[in-house]
Amino acid sequence: MKKSALLAAPALALAAVTLPATTATAAESWSFQAELAPVNNSTAAGSAVVDVTGQEATVTVEVAGAPALFQGAPYPHAQHIHIGGQGVCAPPSADADGDGAVSSMEGQPWTGGIGTSLTTSGDTSPASAVAVDRFPAGEAYTYQRTFPVDGATLAALQNGTAVVNVHGADPAALSAAAQAKANPMAPALPLASDIPIACGVLAPAQMAVPEGPADTGVETAAGSDARGLAGAAMLGMLALGGAAVGLRRRAAGGR
Repeated sequence: MKKSALLAAPALALAAVTLPATTATAAESWSFQAELAPVNNSTAAGSAVVDVTGQEATVTVEVAGAPALFQGAPYPHAQHIHIGGQGVCAPPSADADGDGAVSSMEGQPWTGGIGTSLTTSGDTSPASAVAVDRFPAGEAYTYQRTFPVDGATLAALQNGTAVVNVHGADPAALSAAAQAKANPMAPALPLASDIPIACGVLAPAQMAVPEGPADTGVETAAGSDARGLAGAAMLGMLALGGAAVGLRRRAAGGR
C-alpha cells in the first residue's frame, strides 16, 4: 500500500502538468500591408491591408487621386491581388509595345496573374477581373470587405509575392496609340480601363500568432496557458509532498 501510494502521487502530478497541453489551439492570424504608389504617370496613391484569420481575409484599400469620371459617370476602378509573378510592381521598361503605358498583360511577368478580384460584392475570383459594376468608383474611396481566401493567394501573401494593382487610367493622359486600343480582357472597354494606376507589394506586418484579445490588461491565451502550467506544477509538487508526509506518519505509527 505504501509503495503504490508513493507511485500514484507522481502520476497525479504529471497529469496535472500535461493536461493543459491537450487544449485546442486558436486560429492563426496574419496581417499584410502595402503602400500603393502611382504607376503609369498617374496621380493615384493609397494603401492596402489584408488581415487573414484562418480561411478568411478582411481587405481594406484606400485610394485617392484616381481619375474621377469616365464618360460622365463615376469611374470604376478594378482592383486585384496579383500572384504567381516576381512579387514586384512592373517597371516602365515592361512597356513592350512602346505605347507609353504598361498594361496588365505587359506587367504580368513582374506582378503575376490575378489571384483575387477585390469586388464590392459577389464573386472574388479571377472570373470577376473586369466586373466594372462591382468595383469602387470615383476619385477617392475606402474599400473594405471580408471573404474566404483561397490557398494560392494565401501562399503568395505568406511568401511575399502578392501584389495589389488598382486600374483605370485617364484616357486623355495616354498616348494616341494607347487610346486607340481596347482592354484585352474586355474588348468593349478601352485600354485605359486596364492600365494600372497604383501598385504595391503586400509585405507581412506581423508573424503568425494565435488569435487572442487585444492588449487591454486581459491575459492573452499564451499567458494564461503559462500560468496554468505553473499552477498545475505547483499542485503536483504539493501532492507529492502530502503523499510523502502521509507515508512517514504511517511508517512512524507502525513502529
